Amino acid sequence: MYKSMRPDVIHPKVWRELAEEPTEPLSIIAQQSWVIGKAQENWRLANVLSLYKTDQKEDPANYRPVGLTSMLGKVMKQIILSGNT
Repeated sequence: MYKSMRPDVIHPKVWRELAEEPTEPLSIIAQQSWVIGKAQENWRLANVLSLYKTDQKEDPANYRPVGLTSMLGKVMKQIILSGNT
């Protein structure tokens, strides 16, 4: 399955294959973000693409915006959301 590059410029496949390697440093960064109540600025960035939906490709209304966000940002978001349940 094709996955586009994220703002962190690391392909999702690389994150999966190296999942155990960066856990301690990322845990420290995530913990500090939690303590100060602010996520890393680059974790909130997104690459926005226009994806074609249907009908005529010339019509701008036939496209929808899709934001590709950092994998670390997504993980942090899930951690925060799971702590609120």
